[in-house]
Amino acid sequence: MNIRKAVSTDIPAMLEIYNEAIRNLTATFDLEEQTLNQREQWFAKYNEQFPLIIAELDGEVLGYCGISSYNPKEAYAKTVEISIYLSANARGRGIGKILMEDMIGRAKSLGFHTIIAGITEGNDSSVRLHEHFGFDFAGKLKEVGFKFGEWQNVLYYQLLLENPESTSRLT
Repeated sequence: MNIRKAVSTDIPAMLEIYNEAIRNLTATFDLEEQTLNQREQWFAKYNEQFPLIIAELDGEVLGYCGISSYNPKEAYAKTVEISIYLSANARGRGIGKILMEDMIGRAKSLGFHTIIAGITEGNDSSVRLHEHFGFDFAGKLKEVGFKFGEWQNVLYYQLLLENPESTSRLT
């Protein structure tokens, strides 16, 4: 398994993973599949300050993880939101843990203070993944998205990062 910074040639594979999630999961509230052009614009927002990484095995992109600005207001500058998506054949294989551990380390080294995760209620595997890394339940927004003919609730989880020099919370 190779974890590395995503590059532009990874965009088609990430697009395929994301569009599968749009079609089949409540992990995203997008309702229509994205185009390559839309994903190229999305990709452009990632940089050294807001990394995007992929998990690759034998040349196949199995998943990706990124952190982005939580809110553009200046007081939120040290808070980021994390997103993680896995291909259908990669789920349940521990790849999410590998991506999450790597990204938490990157967020710490970049000096971020807090990571926020929005998880659609019912996505128990994502909840377990975040709790494994010390994310705490921070709240629930009821019926904020309508997908697959049902109102969806969003659970918010938060990880307060320790100073990079202190002991790691990773297990």
